[in-house]
Amino acid sequence: MPRVQSPPMVFPLVSLMARGRATTSRLRSHACRLRDARRPHPVRLAAPSTWRQRVTPRLVLCAFLAFASGLAAAPAIAPADVDAFVREMTERHGFDADALRTLLAQAEYRQGIIDAMNRPYEGLPWYRYQSLFVTPERIEGGSEYWRENQDTLARAHALHGVDPSIIVAIIGVETNYGRNLGQHAVIDALTTLGFAYPRRARFFRGELESFLLLAREEGMDPLEPVGSYAGAMGKPQFIPSSYRAYAIDFDGDGRRDLWNSDADAIGSVANYLARHGWQPGAAIAFPVDLSAAPPPDLAIAEKAPLEPNTTLAALTAAGLVAREAAAAQLDPTTAAILIRLEEPDAAYWIGLRNFYVITRYNHSTLYAMAVYQLSQAIRARVDGSAW
Repeated sequence: MPRVQSPPMVFPLVSLMARGRATTSRLRSHACRLRDARRPHPVRLAAPSTWRQRVTPRLVLCAFLAFASGLAAAPAIAPADVDAFVREMTERHGFDADALRTLLAQAEYRQGIIDAMNRPYEGLPWYRYQSLFVTPERIEGGSEYWRENQDTLARAHALHGVDPSIIVAIIGVETNYGRNLGQHAVIDALTTLGFAYPRRARFFRGELESFLLLAREEGMDPLEPVGSYAGAMGKPQFIPSSYRAYAIDFDGDGRRDLWNSDADAIGSVANYLARHGWQPGAAIAFPVDLSAAPPPDLAIAEKAPLEPNTTLAALTAAGLVAREAAAAQLDPTTAAILIRLEEPDAAYWIGLRNFYVITRYNHSTLYAMAVYQLSQAIRARVDGSAW
């Protein structure tokens, strides 16, 4: 998902586990142990797979000094939580406990990740959110991406029924067509959130579990993948559980590579939407005007999406007037939901089943609307008409 840039505050996870129970002298010896632990050596989590240790500069002394001087407000991580996670991975999936502890000790707590989780883009009002993603740069970039991958997009459309403009727009909103794949080591993001973000710790420990399984299945070094602050990966920004469940090898090379293969990214987005109920050729959303105030008992989706729970006929009877002539051709029994977007004056749309499917990719009405509007603008540019 889109990232919020924040200055990183970095501490080795193993240091956080020791927080509050070590004296200054013990912290000195702890820093030495960290220094030694960072030396490259093979990490074996489950035979026969051997994962290499990441070999990157580590400023352990700086981390120690920040710890000893009390400059950081890093939270305590309960060793019992890490122990329980290791035990579960060992019992459920046959991981080697010592190797897994060695791996987790190399993950780093990053305060910037917590900060980003606490101020997501989806918290913005619609008119500001829209201005971030429905831009001339992304429209032009999307039309170029479409032209460069038109055969692959046509194949994905034929196989899964998903409109190429929607696939392109999702990749455009997520990573600007691969230009911004994220800046956080995935293992740092998932351990930070899984052990130091109580509000959603259970979810992110589940994603850490999926990530370690994915790395084993795909032959990845778990210390190397880089992604978003929430641990999303590749051009379409799949979280680990989605990567395992929905990513596909669409270029036929025997690997599912969402970082480097546009074909795999395109095919995987199409597969994800199709598996969540995409209706080929069906309408997505359209703007409406109100001839009267909406009935007080009418459900309205705002930032949080709602599944279509009424019909076009019912919404028309409630005083909603479609601005697009094509909307009048839709079956009145079509499932629909009224959407209200926050602008200086509220804007109203009707979302249909395919709009709700887009919100399964990111559970945000703003996200789905940005994808839809960007897709329309990209299609207009590709077709040669103005936006």
